[in-house]
Amino acid sequence: MVMAVVQADDAPKITEALVNTGHRVTRIATTGGWLRRENVSLLLGVEDERVDEVLLVLQQSSQRRKTQSATSRETPDPPSSQETAVEVGGAIVFVLDVEQFEHY
Repeated sequence: MVMAVVQADDAPKITEALVNTGHRVTRIATTGGWLRRENVSLLLGVEDERVDEVLLVLQQSSQRRKTQSATSRETPDPPSSQETAVEVGGAIVFVLDVEQFEHY
């Protein structure tokens, strides 16, 4: 099983690339904890011999980019907000061994 967490903006392109290479993908809308931005978790049941293919598609379809994010800094008077450059995009990928995999 391959699970990838990607930015919501990148999900359509990544999902299309996976489907075009013959993979079935389950998409779950999720939210990141740090930036509180929408992301997507993609789940794929993948045979062992096709895992590298999926990883390559994910690598080629995911792109990192810099963006500005407001971070809150609370001080006694007054609270302030700062813009901070952060890197978003790309994919966090988990490859998990599954004891049994059936496709009906």
